[in-house]
Amino acid sequence: MTFQLLKTRTGRLRIMGFLEGISLLVLVFIAVPMKYWLHDESLTKMMGPIHGALFLLFLLNACSAGIEQKWKVKTIGMILASCFIPFGTFYVDYKFLKNIDNK
Repeated sequence: MTFQLLKTRTGRLRIMGFLEGISLLVLVFIAVPMKYWLHDESLTKMMGPIHGALFLLFLLNACSAGIEQKWKVKTIGMILASCFIPFGTFYVDYKFLKNIDNK
């Protein structure tokens, strides 16, 4: 299944969305509480750059897939906005992106 996703831009966007979503959840729910409650910045220092890179790759993949698929600007905006909300990329994948590769 995963190798099939790598063959299309939308499939790669779905993978990037999953990775970006996981990295955001780790930052918001594990690394930041550790930083402020336990005064341990090690996880935020490690995950910050990783999340930043995944975030940028997700944005680039979303724009690229949107251009290829000729999505409306509203659709691209919704997908781009999803990466700012915890669980947002998972929701967009479930409601929108998973159906595109099946057509």
